[in-house]
Amino acid sequence: MFRQRRFEPPPDAMELVLVRHGESEAYLDGNPFELAGGHGDPPLSEQGIAQARRVAGRLRGESIDAIYVTTLRRTVQTAAPLAEQLGLGLLLEPGLREVHLGDWEGGLFRKMVAGNHPIAQRMFAEERWDVIPGAEPSAAFACRVRDAIERLAARHPGQRVAAFTHGGVIGQALSLASGSRPFAFIGADNGSISRLVITGDRWIVRCFNDTAHLDGAG
Repeated sequence: MFRQRRFEPPPDAMELVLVRHGESEAYLDGNPFELAGGHGDPPLSEQGIAQARRVAGRLRGESIDAIYVTTLRRTVQTAAPLAEQLGLGLLLEPGLREVHLGDWEGGLFRKMVAGNHPIAQRMFAEERWDVIPGAEPSAAFACRVRDAIERLAARHPGQRVAAFTHGGVIGQALSLASGSRPFAFIGADNGSISRLVITGDRWIVRCFNDTAHLDGAG
């Protein structure tokens, strides 16, 4: 008798838990965010801090071997409650920082998208970040994300790793894994959890935008 079995990662695979940072502070027109390495670097809002605690509550029962963050503080602040509960330090992976938005950095991107700016319309229609003046070329961004995830997989065979990162990065990672359109997975919610299994050259999508732990968080 051959029953159906639950999925089990291959022994040397890395399970990658991709967590989008919590909600960051609102952008006020004419008052740009501080920049870190050219990227807007707002802190978490009160809602984002609550989401970070919810993420920790969701993941603290899992066997997580390492926690990675990016160069932007919203990922560090989101990861901090889980790191404290698990007794793990935060490791830095700069390659998982958000796509660079060129002339629309510092929070201006939010205004332009909310206002349905013609360039924003073109960006979504063509599924390319680099229609924004000065933005990171799409091919370079894809290579950066792929290289970063491959570095983590090389460091952590057979382990589960949590990477606190950004919406654009999560969208790009799942696009690479699935061979989908570039923006097919854009829109991961703040505090959401997505999962990949990395085994050699195979990237397996296990979950996208899981927000069950955020129910009732406002």
